[in-house]
Amino acid sequence: MITRPTENADGPYGAAFLPRCRIDLEAAEMPVAEPVAKFGGDPVWLSAPAWPVDPHSGVPLVFVGQFPVPGDELRLAYLFLGEEDMIMGGLGPEDGDGVLLVQPGGRIPSFAAIGPPGTRGRTLWRWGPDDAEIPVEWRVHLRPVEPEVDRSIDAQAAWERGMRGEGPAVAQPGGEDLHDYVGGTACYPNHEARVDAPWQFLFKLSDAGEAEDDPYFLNFGYGYGFAFVSPDHREGRFYWECS
Repeated sequence: MITRPTENADGPYGAAFLPRCRIDLEAAEMPVAEPVAKFGGDPVWLSAPAWPVDPHSGVPLVFVGQFPVPGDELRLAYLFLGEEDMIMGGLGPEDGDGVLLVQPGGRIPSFAAIGPPGTRGRTLWRWGPDDAEIPVEWRVHLRPVEPEVDRSIDAQAAWERGMRGEGPAVAQPGGEDLHDYVGGTACYPNHEARVDAPWQFLFKLSDAGEAEDDPYFLNFGYGYGFAFVSPDHREGRFYWECS
């Protein structure tokens, strides 16, 4: 399934990329070395390696995963998050402890601190026996969203626009939701994105890690993480938020 740019999104509340695709996971039997969507493992760099570090402590951020940026040219968005006492970085989209890098031809955000050549942090992990932290790697497959779920998310987004005064007031819907997807319009825990136009919504992730069979650990305070790119698809932003 290929998500494509729409060319007419108005900042973080419009659909910059369609169709909306759900994120399905498949355990990687071998390390993934191709420039494809995945969680964990090692980044498959498309330009020179540029591992972000915490701008205050200098500790390398955790590599969460890489995701395709829709368009005619192959680009990947690499997500890195700080982690301290099981709390993930990225509460503020420009704090530097949550960094979304775009390659090739991308711009490193001004707030991001990149470690010296050879810098490497740890990768995404999950809980194992005796509270061991086990590194993971998952292939990502982008699948079509069921039409009824797709309509339900759009209805929720329309209700949020009304709550912000950016559209007609509509009754709050009560349909199905989807926690992990690429493209389409997004629904935000508190109805508003923490980035302004021109940043365009790219993907949404839910937290995970409490259940024994969860594929990885991401602590978003029982909330969600949101990724955005600039209109030219060369710079990224990420933050997470809970209700």
